[in-house]
Amino acid sequence: MKQIELGRQGLKTAQIGLGCMGMTVFGNMDVYGKANEKQAIATIHRSLELGGNFLDTADVYGPFLNERLIAKAVKGNRDKYVIATKFGMEINEDGQWSGNVNGKKDYVRKAVELSLKNLNTDYIDLYYLHRLDKTIPVEETIRVMGDLVKEGKIGYIGLSEVSSETIKKAHAIHPLTAVQTEYSLFERNVEKDGIKKTMDELGISLVAYSPLGRGFLSGKFKKPEDFPENDFRRIMIPKFEGEQFYKNFEILREIEKMAMEKDITTTQLSLAWLIAKGVVPIPGTKRIEYIEQNIAATMYSLSQDDIEKLEKIIPITVNTGDRYNAHGMSQVD
Repeated sequence: MKQIELGRQGLKTAQIGLGCMGMTVFGNMDVYGKANEKQAIATIHRSLELGGNFLDTADVYGPFLNERLIAKAVKGNRDKYVIATKFGMEINEDGQWSGNVNGKKDYVRKAVELSLKNLNTDYIDLYYLHRLDKTIPVEETIRVMGDLVKEGKIGYIGLSEVSSETIKKAHAIHPLTAVQTEYSLFERNVEKDGIKKTMDELGISLVAYSPLGRGFLSGKFKKPEDFPENDFRRIMIPKFEGEQFYKNFEILREIEKMAMEKDITTTQLSLAWLIAKGVVPIPGTKRIEYIEQNIAATMYSLSQDDIEKLEKIIPITVNTGDRYNAHGMSQVD
């Protein structure tokens, strides 16, 4: 698989990454189905065999369980992987997410040491602030992260779910390599709000999580009840509820028709669209068959006509529903 440069600071990585969130539980909820550690580690190894060396995790996934799983998977081959992790979703003394965001100096240093320990590594390739701490200036957090770069504990800096204004403020303190946000055919606010334009101008790469609409673009969910009972998509994602689900499903049918015409899967079409827009998608999976399908999407090139046709099926102006519940949306900058 083609290697590309994230940002302008020299970080090279695979064209498609692997989102690892679903490989462990999140609190008491399953993420995209039941987790299976052996299966997950085999998927990480297969990804590397195909050139997929970019792994995405966060301290809050579990909490801590996800980073520890990755440590097991990369043992003996650490230098072959590019590991991105995130901090800031505050984890309390009981090892649980407090529900708050913390980007203060002392917490940044505490968080990085825990992640280094859990990942069993002495450096983190790409370190993201998971959500903006709105109680302090972002510059305060970025200065500490810049110090961690100087100390060799992290290689490059990223932010997640932030506005253009925040990106500009942070980038002025220390160059940002990447900004991670939800971005897919069913979630294009990063374009609508001008965030992608800001990043393009500053030379910051966009890393798209949930590039397959949290699995919706796979087409295997025909009604809201198809999501497993304890799956966070039934609990936290309004766009998968009631009438909104069925509106989105009708759009999905049209996307499926276009994929069939091109003799590729809907997920591959969706990933090829993101790649054509200069984005690095990090679809999550814990199954070898799906990592193989996802990476195969890099072999398909979409023409400008293809892109325009796809974006006519689902224009940027279409309301596909909120992507988080009220609490989740309150933590998006």
